Amino acid sequence: MKLTQALLFATEKISTGEIGLQGQKTDGSQIVTSVLNTAYLWAGVICVLIIIIAGYFYVTSNGNAATIKRAKDALTGAIVGLIVIILAFSITLFIVGKF
Repeated sequence: MKLTQALLFATEKISTGEIGLQGQKTDGSQIVTSVLNTAYLWAGVICVLIIIIAGYFYVTSNGNAATIKRAKDALTGAIVGLIVIILAFSITLFIVGKF
């Protein structure tokens, strides 16, 4: 399902039959939650890959100050990104649970 279709369905502009969900019981918050959870999953996977790559750069730097700085900056950015993703996921769960 395309994101635009999911958003139109969430705002009740189109019906379930128009997006291929005939016979399934869904509401807009379920679709938005599903899309956001997929985005959070992939963002987390990317952050973990960046952490692994930064570790590789750090180990193979051979004392080169520029490479060490690059690896530390990438590691810091990836960790901050993971924290932001976890907070966004928590806020999404809280808001969807309230409405």
